[in-house]
Amino acid sequence: MNFNGQNTAPIYIQIAEWIENEILADRLLPDGKVYSQYQLAEIFNINPATAGKGLTILVEKEILYKKRGLGMFVVTDAKHRILTTRRSETLTKMAKEIVQESKRLGVLDEDLIKLIKHIQQEG
Repeated sequence: MNFNGQNTAPIYIQIAEWIENEILADRLLPDGKVYSQYQLAEIFNINPATAGKGLTILVEKEILYKKRGLGMFVVTDAKHRILTTRRSETLTKMAKEIVQESKRLGVLDEDLIKLIKHIQQEG
Protein backbone atom coordinates (compact mmCIF):
# COMPACT_ATOMS: atom_id res chain seq x y z
CA MET A 1 0.00 0.00 0.00
CA ASN A 2 1.22 3.44 -0.83
CA PHE A 3 0.46 6.54 1.23
CA ASN A 4 1.63 8.99 -1.42
CA GLY A 5 -1.33 11.33 -1.25
CA GLN A 6 -3.38 9.80 -4.09
CA ASN A 7 -5.90 8.49 -1.57
CA THR A 8 -7.29 11.35 0.50
CA ALA A 9 -8.79 9.08 3.17
CA PRO A 10 -7.05 9.11 6.56
CA ILE A 11 -4.29 6.52 6.85
CA TYR A 12 -6.16 4.48 9.47
CA ILE A 13 -9.10 4.16 7.02
CA GLN A 14 -6.65 3.08 4.31
CA ILE A 15 -5.24 0.44 6.68
CA ALA A 16 -8.75 -0.90 7.37
CA GLU A 17 -9.54 -0.97 3.63
CA TRP A 18 -6.23 -2.73 2.90
CA ILE A 19 -7.03 -5.44 5.46
CA GLU A 20 -10.52 -5.82 3.99
CA ASN A 21 -8.98 -6.19 0.53
CA GLU A 22 -6.61 -8.85 1.88
CA ILE A 23 -9.64 -10.73 3.22
CA LEU A 24 -11.47 -10.40 -0.11
CA ALA A 25 -8.37 -11.71 -1.94
CA ASP A 26 -8.21 -14.70 0.46
CA ARG A 27 -4.79 -13.66 1.75
CA LEU A 28 -6.32 -13.36 5.23
CA LEU A 29 -8.60 -16.31 5.92
CA PRO A 30 -11.52 -16.89 8.31
CA ASP A 31 -10.28 -17.32 11.88
CA GLY A 32 -6.78 -16.53 10.64
CA LYS A 33 -4.50 -14.23 12.57
CA VAL A 34 -4.13 -10.66 11.32
CA TYR A 35 -1.04 -8.47 11.48
CA SER A 36 -0.56 -6.69 14.79
CA GLN A 37 -0.61 -2.91 14.94
CA TYR A 38 3.17 -3.00 15.39
CA GLN A 39 3.64 -5.21 12.33
CA LEU A 40 1.41 -2.91 10.28
CA ALA A 41 3.30 0.12 11.56
CA GLU A 42 6.58 -1.44 10.44
CA ILE A 43 5.25 -2.62 7.06
CA PHE A 44 3.77 0.77 6.16
CA ASN A 45 6.16 3.00 8.13
CA ILE A 46 3.38 4.58 10.19
CA ASN A 47 2.68 5.18 13.86
CA PRO A 48 1.46 2.03 15.69
CA ALA A 49 -1.47 4.02 17.12
CA THR A 50 -2.62 4.83 13.57
CA ALA A 51 -2.43 1.15 12.63
CA GLY A 52 -4.29 0.27 15.82
CA LYS A 53 -7.06 2.68 14.93
CA GLY A 54 -7.51 0.90 11.59
CA LEU A 55 -7.75 -2.45 13.38
CA THR A 56 -10.25 -1.03 15.86
CA ILE A 57 -12.52 0.10 13.02
CA LEU A 58 -12.62 -3.48 11.75
CA VAL A 59 -13.39 -4.84 15.22
CA GLU A 60 -16.26 -2.34 15.49
CA LYS A 61 -17.52 -3.44 12.04
CA GLU A 62 -17.30 -7.06 13.26
CA ILE A 63 -14.77 -7.99 10.56
CA LEU A 64 -12.06 -8.82 13.12
CA TYR A 65 -12.20 -10.11 16.67
CA LYS A 66 -9.69 -10.03 19.52
CA LYS A 67 -8.35 -13.01 21.39
CA ARG A 68 -6.89 -11.72 24.60
CA GLY A 69 -3.13 -12.16 24.61
CA LEU A 70 -3.11 -13.67 21.11
CA GLY A 71 -4.03 -10.81 18.78
CA MET A 72 -6.64 -10.09 16.14
CA PHE A 73 -8.36 -12.67 13.97
CA VAL A 74 -10.69 -12.64 10.96
CA VAL A 75 -14.37 -13.29 11.71
CA THR A 76 -15.65 -16.47 10.03
CA ASP A 77 -18.04 -14.65 7.67
CA ALA A 78 -15.91 -11.52 7.24
CA LYS A 79 -15.69 -11.82 3.45
CA HIS A 80 -19.49 -12.00 3.16
CA ARG A 81 -19.89 -9.02 5.51
CA ILE A 82 -17.42 -6.91 3.51
CA LEU A 83 -19.06 -7.78 0.18
CA THR A 84 -22.55 -7.05 1.52
CA THR A 85 -21.49 -3.69 2.94
CA ARG A 86 -19.56 -2.63 -0.14
CA ARG A 87 -22.38 -3.64 -2.49
CA SER A 88 -24.89 -1.73 -0.41
CA GLU A 89 -22.68 1.38 -0.18
CA THR A 90 -21.85 1.32 -3.91
CA LEU A 91 -25.46 0.88 -5.03
CA THR A 92 -26.69 3.56 -2.64
CA LYS A 93 -24.08 6.02 -3.88
CA MET A 94 -24.90 5.28 -7.52
CA ALA A 95 -28.65 5.54 -6.89
CA LYS A 96 -28.22 8.93 -5.20
CA GLU A 97 -26.18 10.19 -8.15
CA ILE A 98 -28.80 8.96 -10.63
CA VAL A 99 -31.65 10.55 -8.67
CA GLN A 100 -29.77 13.87 -8.38
CA GLU A 101 -28.96 13.92 -12.10
CA SER A 102 -32.53 13.01 -13.07
CA LYS A 103 -33.82 15.91 -10.96
CA ARG A 104 -31.35 18.29 -12.64
CA LEU A 105 -32.57 17.07 -16.03
CA GLY A 106 -36.22 17.34 -15.04
CA VAL A 107 -36.89 13.61 -15.41
CA LEU A 108 -40.07 12.50 -13.65
CA ASP A 109 -39.79 9.76 -11.02
CA GLU A 110 -42.14 7.54 -13.05
CA ASP A 111 -39.94 7.91 -16.14
CA LEU A 112 -36.81 7.08 -14.16
CA ILE A 113 -38.48 3.96 -12.75
CA LYS A 114 -39.58 2.94 -16.27
CA LEU A 115 -36.01 3.42 -17.51
CA ILE A 116 -34.58 1.26 -14.71
CA LYS A 117 -37.15 -1.48 -15.39
CA HIS A 118 -36.35 -1.34 -19.11
CA ILE A 119 -32.63 -1.68 -18.43
CA GLN A 120 -33.30 -4.64 -16.11
CA GLN A 121 -35.31 -6.39 -18.81
CA GLU A 122 -32.50 -5.91 -21.33
CA GLY A 123 -30.34 -7.89 -18.95
